[in-house]
Amino acid sequence: MRKIVCVCGMPGAGKSVLSDYFTRKGYQFLRFGQITLDEVIRRKIKPTEENERKIREGFRKKHGMAAFAILNYPKFKKMIKKGNIIADGLYSWSEYKFLKEKFGKKMIVVAIFAPPEERYERLSKRKVKDDKKLRYRPFTKSQAKARDFAEIEKIEKGGPIAMANFTIVNDKSLSYFKKQIREIFQKIENAGKKKSN
Repeated sequence: MRKIVCVCGMPGAGKSVLSDYFTRKGYQFLRFGQITLDEVIRRKIKPTEENERKIREGFRKKHGMAAFAILNYPKFKKMIKKGNIIADGLYSWSEYKFLKEKFGKKMIVVAIFAPPEERYERLSKRKVKDDKKLRYRPFTKSQAKARDFAEIEKIEKGGPIAMANFTIVNDKSLSYFKKQIREIFQKIENAGKKKSN
């Protein structure tokens, strides 16, 4: 059975590290929030937290709280025909419910938790790696904290984290985090093999 592995967690938790690992293992990559960044680029505005928040909230005003699942659904349908997907940045409870209804057991959720202060430190030290996609943007501590509050208060972010199939606590070294990622990857792969036998 082909899988859609959705990654959730607060900014700076380590979602991109996990997604990159799955991508190297042959999973197709989809980033939920790329729709926001594509709109930033289209409008030719600065990729600031304030600008991005306005766009995110605009999409949700128009499409409801499941906006990013709804807008990405055509991509999911097309990609799942080709193979497994790693989807970075599942946000809201409504998005979770929408995708669960559409894909059922094919959808697996991995949550990554890291303490706020550690995440803020990581975010402040980020270097922009992919300028076209704006994927790795640095944030100041105040920007990161504002984003945390907005995501928790306005977009139901806790639901998918609470309902995840797997949870990783990323509060130790990067090498230990990567070890946990490898273990989760193996569990997901092994579960798929058992079901197909």
